[in-house]
Amino acid sequence: MASRRAIENAGGDIPGAKGRPDARAQIAGMIFAVLLVDCEGRIAEVNQAAETLLGTSARRLLGRSLTDMLGTLDPRVAARLARADEALVARELALTVNEAELQVNLTVSPLGDAPGWRVVTLSEIAHEDTASVETVGESAPPGPSILAHEIKNPLSAIRGAAQLVARKLPHRDKPLARMITDEVDRIARLIDRMQQLGSTRSDPLEPCNPHEAIRGALATVRVASAGTAAGEGAFNVAFREEFDPSIPPVLANRDALEQVLINLISNARDAAVERSQAPQVTLRTRYVHGLVFSAMRLGRAVKLPIEITVTDNGNGIDPSLRGAVFEPFVSTKQQGQGLGLALVRKLVLDMGGSITHERDPRLGLTHFRVHLAQASVESGK
Repeated sequence: MASRRAIENAGGDIPGAKGRPDARAQIAGMIFAVLLVDCEGRIAEVNQAAETLLGTSARRLLGRSLTDMLGTLDPRVAARLARADEALVARELALTVNEAELQVNLTVSPLGDAPGWRVVTLSEIAHEDTASVETVGESAPPGPSILAHEIKNPLSAIRGAAQLVARKLPHRDKPLARMITDEVDRIARLIDRMQQLGSTRSDPLEPCNPHEAIRGALATVRVASAGTAAGEGAFNVAFREEFDPSIPPVLANRDALEQVLINLISNARDAAVERSQAPQVTLRTRYVHGLVFSAMRLGRAVKLPIEITVTDNGNGIDPSLRGAVFEPFVSTKQQGQGLGLALVRKLVLDMGGSITHERDPRLGLTHFRVHLAQASVESGK
């Protein structure tokens, strides 16, 4: 308790410290999870970021054994944690929290003035955005302008052909031709966006109905699936919608959000197809009250209460790749180029959002979660 009082009163006797946030306020404001562990290995204090990361309230965390909370660990990490007087840095550590797998970086710092007491920090790798944004841009293939030109030329021809065909189609089939032209336009915009992967300039954000974006993306994926299934009979996937109709508009770019969802839904569909029986993809929205993400890229904690989840019942991502699925040229598909999820992450970050993935081994489900800010009613943003 003496240590806790010291934390609360820190800064009180320092010249010029009047009005300065105390240690507790400083720790509460940190953008990564901080846990204070006592000399018996029990959690004595946590900040809000720890509650968010671990998906558990402080009331339930306090008093728990740190090792029990972390679960099964690499034997080397477990051995170091057993020695309370040793510092520790562990990177890309796999944790199972509430039956979901997380990839985190962990540090342990002993408190010299309080023997046996330690400060533990956890930062989810998926939220450490700065380096990955630069990596996407630096890893882009050479000559993007030439590649874009070579792709856009045939796209223009496809669009023109679709417009000509539309004039001769019966009225009931015209929506198919319109979808072709819409998709060509979207792909052209996507190519323009890919040329800007290394740029800090983002597309404008505005209020967007997330359910309209989801249904637009799902319609595109279904048409693509039907076209492929005609030859292979492979994509007999059940798509389920579990929407919260009360959630407000998100602050997003409609084209970018739809592209994110097309990629995630397509990947989920492909993963579910690997199952021999009952492949299923679930699209879920919800408003998460009080959810705050640690955004290293923005240098501050941000509220991202609107959650869009794409879930599949496939076999899951290879454990060796789970910590790098959003990196360029990392793919779980034999013929994949490894750019889809890298682009998805870039687009989400450009919208000020966050994207994570987790595996629920008990239910055999893989979740990709996109968190976005709510559009402001007052400003229209």
